Amino acid sequence: MNWKTTIVLLAIAIAGGAYIKLYEIKRPDTAEAKRRAQNVVNFNPEKINGIVIWNGDDKINMRRDNNKWRLDAPIKDQADNALIDNLLSQLEAWQKDAVISAKEIKADKSKLDEYGLNKPKLRLRLQGEGEPRPILFGKDAALEGKMYVRLENSKETFIASQSIKKAIEKKADEFRDRKLTDLVTAQVSRLIIKTAAGEMELEKKGEHWEIAKPMRARGDDQKIGDLIAQVTTARIQQFVADDRGDLHPYGLAEPRGSVTLFGQDDKQGQALQIGGVPEKEKDQVYVRSVARGFVYTLPKKVEETLNAKPNDLRDRHLVRFETNILDRITVDSPGKGKTVLARKEENWTIASRKNSPANSGEVNRLIDKLKDEQVAKFVEDVASNLPKFGLDKPQLQVTLSSFASENTAETKAGEHPIATIAFGKVDGDNVYARLGDEPFIVAVPRKFLDEILVDPLQWQELSIFKFKPEQIHRLSVMTNSEQTFMRGANNAWIWAKGSGPINQVNVQSLLNTLSNLHAARWIGSTTPQHGFDKPQVVIAFTTSPDDKTSYKLIVGGPTGNGMWFAKVDGREGTFVINNPDFNALKLPLVAPPSPSPAPSASVSALPIPSTSAKP
Repeated sequence: MNWKTTIVLLAIAIAGGAYIKLYEIKRPDTAEAKRRAQNVVNFNPEKINGIVIWNGDDKINMRRDNNKWRLDAPIKDQADNALIDNLLSQLEAWQKDAVISAKEIKADKSKLDEYGLNKPKLRLRLQGEGEPRPILFGKDAALEGKMYVRLENSKETFIASQSIKKAIEKKADEFRDRKLTDLVTAQVSRLIIKTAAGEMELEKKGEHWEIAKPMRARGDDQKIGDLIAQVTTARIQQFVADDRGDLHPYGLAEPRGSVTLFGQDDKQGQALQIGGVPEKEKDQVYVRSVARGFVYTLPKKVEETLNAKPNDLRDRHLVRFETNILDRITVDSPGKGKTVLARKEENWTIASRKNSPANSGEVNRLIDKLKDEQVAKFVEDVASNLPKFGLDKPQLQVTLSSFASENTAETKAGEHPIATIAFGKVDGDNVYARLGDEPFIVAVPRKFLDEILVDPLQWQELSIFKFKPEQIHRLSVMTNSEQTFMRGANNAWIWAKGSGPINQVNVQSLLNTLSNLHAARWIGSTTPQHGFDKPQVVIAFTTSPDDKTSYKLIVGGPTGNGMWFAKVDGREGTFVINNPDFNALKLPLVAPPSPSPAPSASVSALPIPSTSAKP
């Protein structure tokens, strides 16, 4: 055999192997082949683009257009996509329960009449690539839930489930889409409501809704979402008529109002006109879909959209901001002080006081209250008379800002205000307020204003001392007299000034409280009313063996609510400590003398009687 013959045979072998492999890949495996053989029809649902149903003299024609099903006959309208997709799924899984062979049919030609398959009333045709033969539906079989079925021009007859017959034996209206729109609530980006009272326009900016007409204001995301959902989730109750005839009977010649929904990049929108109430169905209302060209009835609840007023849909939050970009808070109260709070990683500092540590819990509480605070009422929509509300010279302003330490392509270095809230006159239980970038005047509860700290000293961190008890080397406590202690051998406390047995347990309790002392809150600047001229206790201590690093705590008078005024040397302002801490700081440090043992009672010896007998 020469080399040319060898190459030809090798090529034939390779081609043959490739053909066999390709054939095996395309050929269904045994289980799949058995399943397909048992199916009434075999087709690919994705390739089907048309469905025709004959039911006696009625013919229903549906087609797929851009993955959406539409009715073409006997009416033109949107079809129920879910219903049709479910029908195709049922057809794909529809199996034969029994087969009546062509031989049996040929032996008795009356069988087709007996099965109702000679001139069947109900027929179904699937149209598209790889479409099966039309399906003929006959009479019910003797077996419960089964019927006779035949494919057009087929010599065999099957017994199969009646499920497909039930799914297609419908009127055309039952295949129509009962949803008003394909838009879901989250896809709506704009909404226009028109009534005799005027027009209201709502639009979505980023993640939030705004009122664009008749005024520009923040919208309530939840309320607007619920309003839209009343339309997008409404189901058509009745298909009444097309809209080419007289609309007066439905109150749609001059509708009471309209609602138009817009999806993203949708310029035309989907308009819904709302008319009158049917005489017999008082819980429904006539509506006209301009896009679909039909008159329907919907649940009467949908007309509530026409009753919505701008103020009903306004965001009642005093201010809306993102906490993750908030880096600066400025609290400015003319005559009382100006506090600038700055974020430092997860904590806050008082930038206006050399970045001293701030009470981060109090800062976060203010942030939460700002986010949650609700407007008590909308006072005026045009801020034209600021002096009337005390907003020309506000008593307090709170400014929220972001901060960039360096120039970037997006932002310049420095502070960038997010929002400024001005508070004006007090009116009863409310105070007038205005958000800097909005033209409105609102009223908020006065108690909210009262809870904002205006003295920079009040923002100080609550931790007064941060030591371990064993770091304190010398301790002086002055109440009625001065007692001074120092550490001796084995860290035991000994007298530097004083006498008597030292109560080591009470000294340790005092140290535990003192070394980690926390304020309940800061009051602000020190005044004579705080009672430091007649202190309850003065405690001085050092934290170094050479006694060079010293601290002094002074506790003044009571606050009147179970707490005590206090201050420390070298730190401005007065704070408050709670009663348990005060009691720990005033524990007696000298142990009471041990009581003398009671004298033992002497027992008199009694004479022992004689036992000898008399002579």
